[in-house]
Amino acid sequence: MAKIRKEGKKEVPALSTSSLPDLIFSLLFFFMVATSMKEVTYMVEIRVPEATELQKLEKKSLVRYIYMGTPQREYQKAYGTETRIQLDDAFADVRQLEDYVVRERSAMKEEEQPLLTISIKADKDTKMGIVTDVKQALRRAYALKINYAAAQRMEYNP
Repeated sequence: MAKIRKEGKKEVPALSTSSLPDLIFSLLFFFMVATSMKEVTYMVEIRVPEATELQKLEKKSLVRYIYMGTPQREYQKAYGTETRIQLDDAFADVRQLEDYVVRERSAMKEEEQPLLTISIKADKDTKMGIVTDVKQALRRAYALKINYAAAQRMEYNP
């Protein structure tokens, strides 16, 4: 039996790229759904107190957080073990709270500025003196909507 060969090189057929946009958008959608946005790196230890009567915040985009507690172990050498205030990703002093509120309020839309809520996430062992100082600074900055973060207390009925 004889072999029949064609002279010349065989060409590889062109790769179809018609499904490539579908694949790219599928991957993009997957990563958008699966990825969570980082809020804040905690630099202070916070064990929130427990409460029985809680309300969930409706619009979290209108809430700014103030964290209070003892610095975490890696920051204790530089900042000590006394209760510290954390604004965003940096330690702050009570005197800086007014500027923080003004800056955050000015970054908001004008119609949302009166709805600004300050949420205080304080460790349950935080002394009330520093909490009072923070509240006084917020009052001077006209941030009068204050929220205290707490965890749901589980009721035990034997």
